[in-house]
Amino acid sequence: MPTQQPDGVHHIAIMSADMKAQLTFFTQVLGFPLVGLFDMHGVPGGKHAFLKMADDSFFSVVELDGVGDIPATIGITHSGTGAGKSAAGTMQHIAFRAPDEAGLLALRNRIRSHGVPAIGPIGHGFCKSIYFAGPEGLTLEVSTQMTPLDPARWVDPKVLEACGISGEEANAMLNPAPCVAAEPVTQPAYDPAVPNMAYPAEALKMILATPDEAITAQGSYNEPPVPA
Repeated sequence: MPTQQPDGVHHIAIMSADMKAQLTFFTQVLGFPLVGLFDMHGVPGGKHAFLKMADDSFFSVVELDGVGDIPATIGITHSGTGAGKSAAGTMQHIAFRAPDEAGLLALRNRIRSHGVPAIGPIGHGFCKSIYFAGPEGLTLEVSTQMTPLDPARWVDPKVLEACGISGEEANAMLNPAPCVAAEPVTQPAYDPAVPNMAYPAEALKMILATPDEAITAQGSYNEPPVPA
């Protein structure tokens, strides 16, 4: 039976008004090689970049027309620090992974060698981390695992209670139930009470009513932009 849990992160995507600045930072300061840069599929005027991380996942940058006109505000759109606030549902920070403590310190040297301050390492019990900033207000971290993250030691009953999570709910979170629905599962009808992508309601209803095969056929871009 196929796994019912994602097996990792394929890519993390950030929005940018300056693709060149982001690519310069992430290729040079963090050493991610550029492996893709092309017109964003199905988005006129959009640009999409992919940079390769060591575990075969990707860091992605999206540039769209008019992004530079949208205000960026610490405490609303950006947290500014690992302890800072931003609006619910926004990205508070990104933490990349180092293989070990020596690798963490090597990355700190690399970051600082480009004139970018890097704070730490700071111990968190199960990991150690360094903290730094990226272009356009990004809050960034690199961590290395020190010990396994054992829920028996790291899921605090007091914090469960503070979050309003009951013992039964906590058990379900610690042991997610498998999906037992018949395959294939049909597309649910539009329901404003569940999480939905931010398409206009009528457009979303039309998308949800379209067969999966038609969505795949209409929306897929399978050829690279540069001919072989």
